[in-house]
Amino acid sequence: MNIKAASFITSCTKVSDCPPFDRPEFALIGRSNVGKSSLLNSLVGRNSLAKVSGTPGHTQLINLFSINDHWTLVDLPGYGFAKVSKQSRATLEKMITGYLTQRSQLTRVLVLIDCRHEPQVIDLEFVEWLMSNGVPMALVFTKADKVSPTFLKNSMAKFLEAISEWCPQPPPVFASSAKTGAGRKEILAYIGQSIGL
Repeated sequence: MNIKAASFITSCTKVSDCPPFDRPEFALIGRSNVGKSSLLNSLVGRNSLAKVSGTPGHTQLINLFSINDHWTLVDLPGYGFAKVSKQSRATLEKMITGYLTQRSQLTRVLVLIDCRHEPQVIDLEFVEWLMSNGVPMALVFTKADKVSPTFLKNSMAKFLEAISEWCPQPPPVFASSAKTGAGRKEILAYIGQSIGL
């Protein structure tokens, strides 16, 4: 799939504020600082469509981006480790769960996992929550350029093994690097197949 046009639409504090577009949406989510905004910029071939920050918890809104005037990429707040108050964290969790369970336009959730680490409980619990709520998803292992191919392969295998007890049919899996562009074509092809392009 070729990205011919990408533009920011709006930021929302709750799902009811999201525009009532009749177009498929693909949401990016993961632990704070996993590289959501960087992946979004890589997918659309732009350096600064989504703001990138080295500070965990930078994204605290539902950010929507129009792609090719046909579908939408959604940058959701990260979960875990964000330097925000307990009240703010609860508000973010309500925002995220509201979007994931109520947004009828949501087509797939791309769950970003940092490939450099052992399977994290917070990631495993989030994937299990998506499965239990029937939210279709794919796993994207980020920062693949920072590890060896063998390490990457083992990291992905460990995560899939960790979820195999309650996820006998693993979701689609991709390895990506916003720095090198690895995985970009495969992820865009997956999105295209999901909406019949």
